[in-house]
Amino acid sequence: MRENSEDAREWRHGTFVPPTLIELDSFDELKKEVFGPVLHVVRYNRNELDKLVEQINASGYGLTLGVHTRIDETIAQVTGSAKVGNLYVNRNMVGAVVGVQPFGGEGLSGTGPKAGGPLYLYRLLSSRPQDAVGVTFARQDAERPLDAQLKTLLEKPLQALQQWAAGRPELQALCQQYSEQAQSGTQRLLPGPTGERNTLTLMPRERVLCVADNEQDALIQLAAVLAVGCEVLWPDSALQRDLAKKLPREVSERIRFAKAEQLPGQAFDAVIYHGDSDQLRELCEQVAARDGAIVSVQGFARGETNLLLERLYIERSLSVNTAAAGGNASLMTIG
Repeated sequence: MRENSEDAREWRHGTFVPPTLIELDSFDELKKEVFGPVLHVVRYNRNELDKLVEQINASGYGLTLGVHTRIDETIAQVTGSAKVGNLYVNRNMVGAVVGVQPFGGEGLSGTGPKAGGPLYLYRLLSSRPQDAVGVTFARQDAERPLDAQLKTLLEKPLQALQQWAAGRPELQALCQQYSEQAQSGTQRLLPGPTGERNTLTLMPRERVLCVADNEQDALIQLAAVLAVGCEVLWPDSALQRDLAKKLPREVSERIRFAKAEQLPGQAFDAVIYHGDSDQLRELCEQVAARDGAIVSVQGFARGETNLLLERLYIERSLSVNTAAAGGNASLMTIG
């Protein structure tokens, strides 16, 4: 084997880190992501596990997280509260497989959609049929079980809006359309080897900034965001305030307001805009200048209803080594 001269120069002047273990007194000492063969160890009291997970969430990073325990309550405690894109239970945290463990973080660790997941290819298209995502999921649901209990709860404000829109047939029809398209609050079983259970859960983003200069577009945005289950952030203007007073309580409770000069500092993780292209460009520049996670902006001409609901989802992949907890009970059903 002959040595490559260019590689040799890099080896002489590169920076290399051997496998390293670092013990921290507190998780707060870790200020940023560290990529490399480095393991940080934090000791904690068992009854402070919730506090530790909150500290991890507060860091803003959420790529992968693993937990090793045979206590079901602990598994539920961690996986139910961790804001992480890929969670692993009683198995290693590397080697994600396309279609089995769709891969990608959230917050500062990723914008979505997940690589190897059902939404990935649609993000690469400039146009596609409005129902394309729904058709994809319907095909999967015909083969594997779907858990949509949470979706039913998330859509209650949308149902209230749809009932309120009894005298607005176009808005009523749009509410129904978005309800049928929305996949937030669903959990799907993914294919995988025996002894492992893999699921993909779609959750709503926390809050969506909705910017429109007329009531029709404000209601279009509101219907889309409620269909997914997010909170709505409206600029504090006379238009939005007057509209909010007309809405049913179940809907208005999902709306927050902020004055125009305060919007850049508000917490939101997606933006929907209807209006002129010049104002859209200015809005995109303001959003891009914010500190923190990258925020997706959807821009539309006035009156357009082809909003992309999948841009309002958070995807979470969970991979559980069922063999470590006593075996795969589903094998007992094979006759």
